[in-house]
Amino acid sequence: MLTQYQEARREVRAGVLEIVQILMKVNKEALKSIEASDASRLQELRKSLKPVHKKTEEIDNKLVVIFARYTPEARDLREMVSYLKITSGLNRIKASMNSYIKNMQGMLTEDNVAILQSIKESLSINRCTIHAFEKTVEMFQTFDDNERIRNLATGIDVEYAKTDDIYALLEKSVIQKMHEADGRAEEYFNLLKYIRKNLKIIDRLDSVAQRIIFARMGGKL
Repeated sequence: MLTQYQEARREVRAGVLEIVQILMKVNKEALKSIEASDASRLQELRKSLKPVHKKTEEIDNKLVVIFARYTPEARDLREMVSYLKITSGLNRIKASMNSYIKNMQGMLTEDNVAILQSIKESLSINRCTIHAFEKTVEMFQTFDDNERIRNLATGIDVEYAKTDDIYALLEKSVIQKMHEADGRAEEYFNLLKYIRKNLKIIDRLDSVAQRIIFARMGGKL
């Protein structure tokens, strides 16, 4: 039977995992909606992000209670502090995702075939991010397996590196289109800005992965 302290730790970890799964689901649905050029569906998805901030606040409050009531020892304290950092990172992912989806709503209504083509080409970044989300979820689900979470973190690093390569090629293509555009260069400039916002999601997922490793094995936070 779990002690009250063990149960509290389990609830915190489960709560963090739930938030990651919410963000992953929205990211997957956003990809489908952009592929289908469904701007109205993107509006609904933004509403799905609203509970994230409240849920992270609830987790942070539970962590404060754990610190006050149970005074965790070094290893457990390391895990709890990691969750405080992770919830902050998840809120930033939510903000980046909300901004990206909002901007894609506007872009999908543009009467510009070249812009829409560039958006479709950029979705390789979204697919890498989804793979990173899936690996992050598995890191929480296999939390007690140090070797497995190291391998998963490495996999997230690989997906992150792919997005840098994808963006570099896409940027070159968009800049070329920008030069050829007749008075619409600002649209291409904005598109690159929005895609960079999207890149922040996998950047922060990579940070979350490192904090999970810290929670398990220590090192640098």
